Amino acid sequence: MSGSTSVPSPVYDDRGFLVPTEAAVLAGVQADMDAAFGGGLNPALETPQGQLASSTTAIIGDKNDQFLLLVSQVDPAFAKGRMQDGIARIYFLERDPARPTVIQVNCYGLAGVVIPVGSLVQAADGSVYSSTASGTIPLSGFVTLPFANTVSGPIQCPAQTLVIYRTIPGWDSAVTVTDGAIGNNVEGRADFESRRSASVALNAQGSLPSVRGAVLNVDGVLDAYVTHNVTDAPVTTGGVTIGAHSLYVAALGGSSADIGRAIWTKAAPGCGFTGNTTVNVQDTTYSPPYPTYAVKYQIPDLIPVGVRVTLANSNSVPSTALDQIRNVIIPAFNGDDEGERVRIGGQVFASRFYAAVAMLGPWARIIQIEVNKNGGAYADLVSMDIDEAPTITGGNITLTLV
Repeated sequence: MSGSTSVPSPVYDDRGFLVPTEAAVLAGVQADMDAAFGGGLNPALETPQGQLASSTTAIIGDKNDQFLLLVSQVDPAFAKGRMQDGIARIYFLERDPARPTVIQVNCYGLAGVVIPVGSLVQAADGSVYSSTASGTIPLSGFVTLPFANTVSGPIQCPAQTLVIYRTIPGWDSAVTVTDGAIGNNVEGRADFESRRSASVALNAQGSLPSVRGAVLNVDGVLDAYVTHNVTDAPVTTGGVTIGAHSLYVAALGGSSADIGRAIWTKAAPGCGFTGNTTVNVQDTTYSPPYPTYAVKYQIPDLIPVGVRVTLANSNSVPSTALDQIRNVIIPAFNGDDEGERVRIGGQVFASRFYAAVAMLGPWARIIQIEVNKNGGAYADLVSMDIDEAPTITGGNITLTLV
């Protein structure tokens, strides 16, 4: 008995916030009602008093569950949504928003033709890209401008000639992609917590966690891998040869200048750098002319990953089965299902996708799920080198019925 009620109260102890079972709450509510009406009430749930007891129990249970959720959200390991944003703000971090895929486009046409901001081109997959800067075609016959997809998310960069979606006189029909950066969805719970955890090392200097934390904190960086070679001879790690006494950083997304400066501010003095991209970083703590240092890091190759799903055939398999499978595998791969995303230098397990496919319904009777890397052989597991960033599209997912 707690006060004037038989309903058990929640308990907060060293184990955390514990709520009573709804069966215990129901028994307490029934005891209270029986006492209020002088005893002898029929406790059967199909009676009017039983229905009232059930409804009251559901209300109490719902409030207990809501408070239990609130208490659990104080722990960074479980926090999500607004509560996770609040915890991260203690570390001066903001959740990465969704970003569109951005491509660099050579726009061909007559000299002097102005291509304004908002000019549109279209890829073969139907995606429309809008120019984010204006430019005038020079005597060379083309100008290179950035175009952003009109839809945010990890849409693959088109690798073919585009067509003009909205005609501008003097702008020819051929528009060729020269470079691009894949967009991303809103940062998921697992990725945000991983970045927050890594940011704890930001105050350190010269350690690998401090370098990784600084790089992951650069706006637009989707993933980073950091290692080093402490020997006096080159060594090969994860498919990459790292120079003697060198730091190796692979970073996907973000500004090269910002990444280079983040590495330089945290790297130990005197270390070398290995990578395919060089950034000249100036030490502005001196008076001009500023000392300049060449910092190298790796922009990883985007490596397509394929997934092959084999299901038992039956009349219950819907015609939309492949689309439904794609719609659950891609979020799982990118970590949008609150699980870990596939990372640079990581491993892609076929088992990562079993639960997502199985939950589609009783028709999804899985015989086998396999993965491959860059069009190679299918297997239960594929490993990425530390200069490879795994990526997946709907076209890389296939379905077989047997």
